[in-house]
Amino acid sequence: MKEIVRIGCGAGFWGDSPEGSRQLVRAGGIDYLVLDYLAEITMSILARMKAKRPDLGYATDFVTMVMQPLAREIADKRIRVVTNAGGVNPEACRDALAAVFKAAGVDLKIAVVRGDDLSGRIEDYRRVGVCEMFSGAALPERIASVNAYLGAFPIAAALDAGADIVLTGRCVDSAIVLGPLIHEFGWKVSDYDLLSAGSLAGHVVECGTQATGGIITDWRDAAAGWDNMGFPIAECRADGTFELTKPAGTGGLVSPMTVGEQIVYEVGDPAAYVLPDVTCDWTRVKLEQTGKDRVHVSGARGRSPTGSFKVSATYADGYRAAVTMMIAGRDAVEKAETVGKAILARSTSLMQEAGLPGFSETSVEVLGGEASYGRSSRARTSREVVLKIAVRHPSKEALQIFGREIYPAATAMAQGLTGFAGGRPEPQPVVRLFSFLAQKGGVPVEVEIDGKAIPVAASLGSPAASPERGEKPDRDADSAPSLPAPDETGDHRIATVPLVALAHGRSGDKGDIANIGVLARRPEFVPVLRQALTPDTVGAYLAHFAKGKVERYEWPGLDAFNFLLHEGLGGGGIASLRHDPQGKAMAQILMDMPVSVPAAWLVPGGPLAGWKEQGAMQGTGK
Repeated sequence: MKEIVRIGCGAGFWGDSPEGSRQLVRAGGIDYLVLDYLAEITMSILARMKAKRPDLGYATDFVTMVMQPLAREIADKRIRVVTNAGGVNPEACRDALAAVFKAAGVDLKIAVVRGDDLSGRIEDYRRVGVCEMFSGAALPERIASVNAYLGAFPIAAALDAGADIVLTGRCVDSAIVLGPLIHEFGWKVSDYDLLSAGSLAGHVVECGTQATGGIITDWRDAAAGWDNMGFPIAECRADGTFELTKPAGTGGLVSPMTVGEQIVYEVGDPAAYVLPDVTCDWTRVKLEQTGKDRVHVSGARGRSPTGSFKVSATYADGYRAAVTMMIAGRDAVEKAETVGKAILARSTSLMQEAGLPGFSETSVEVLGGEASYGRSSRARTSREVVLKIAVRHPSKEALQIFGREIYPAATAMAQGLTGFAGGRPEPQPVVRLFSFLAQKGGVPVEVEIDGKAIPVAASLGSPAASPERGEKPDRDADSAPSLPAPDETGDHRIATVPLVALAHGRSGDKGDIANIGVLARRPEFVPVLRQALTPDTVGAYLAHFAKGKVERYEWPGLDAFNFLLHEGLGGGGIASLRHDPQGKAMAQILMDMPVSVPAAWLVPGGPLAGWKEQGAMQGTGK
């Protein structure tokens, strides 16, 4: 058993820079290279590719831009590779890889994990009345892709069988790191704390440079290295702890702030984060700076997994079209809003004349007019904006009418209208996500290596382990204490500061649910944040986004709070008409929310002294 296993993530999505893998292979000193390529929209794209050509349906970049140039170095350095690049056709990906290895003269064993593709079972699920796990909707008539989120034990089984390269289809993102750790350290299905810790390591590195200074709130702390960002390396131990770092000499930053923001990213209840192999409790996770660009992570706990796999299906739901144009001059925001309404009204009238119904959904956003800030916009007087109009309709013909009525606005409507982007908009399919649960016992999983199939049993768990029915772990009370007492001078005054003075954060998506993690800059700020950021106040500030309930979870170990905005993304990333369909900007928008603090905090020597002079607090992490 190795004392430390070094795992580097070279890609956080399909389209990430191939420089990440080159950097890690050549300068990272890693034992494993992992690459995460898949998202719900990616699965739909890959399914369409495979339907057109049976030799496609996988992340081709992995073969041509990562493995082809690096195969010899990977073989010489005995680096093992784990990736979900197999998409909906891991066998085709395997065959393409084998051809690359043959051409390079290297002998690397390839294993394929099968079982996630449930498209052949869809009628069985329809017969038993499967419903969407969030909305309760019935299964759509036609499905484009159906894939279960598999766990890490099949990956570990492939490595146990001697695989150098492990290709999976859909698996939970963190499994590509947990699998190697199970293999290296011999963790068992009942080692829940360890499985949770390994999943946390996977969660931190799975999005690549997001853990090493990418997209952090205090962006100036890392901006000097944006042109040479270091990709993450997790140095993992058998006790489940790990240190996050990056290759020496690369840009970016590894600090409790950068790691903390990644931990809160796209998580629901931090005390019950459900994964295929374990139900994670990350509420007591601790972060410690142990050196330059080195953060020690500990404190993950876990309990039994549930008896189900989450399954993501995608289906077509009509068509969409979108267009952008610039509008300049005085009253640009108002002119843009008026142009948007007029184009929609004219298109609707012409559609009705053609015997077509109106739009299923419309979206008008004025970019530069702070449309994303709703009633909190401070840019109503902007003199240069971009108008974005997006529409949805069951019929391509209706959207072609809409497309024809865009350019006439340049002579019929507001002066200063110019800069149409991308030509006349063409109808594109709308793809929606349908998530449901499938019993693990009905999803056979196997690993194929050297022409042999090895069955792998899932971590079955039990219904009693469900986070809805199981015992919740301890957590801090969800109380709302008053503001701290006045200082010894008797100063009772209250001042107002933007949230960014007290906290930093990050946001993302989980279907049609927006997730916003908010981390206090100092522990003494937590009571103020608890009082100021209630589900009601956050929901009111983001009312233009949140159409459903708002939930808040405390995260004591990180001095943080996690918010879930249900029905907050206009249908979700693969269906939303919004300019920010995945809620990536929501944390930054929330950072301008006004928060009341003791005025004494702003005087020299106080915890917020000087923040006004900096424009926004530029902290260095907790």
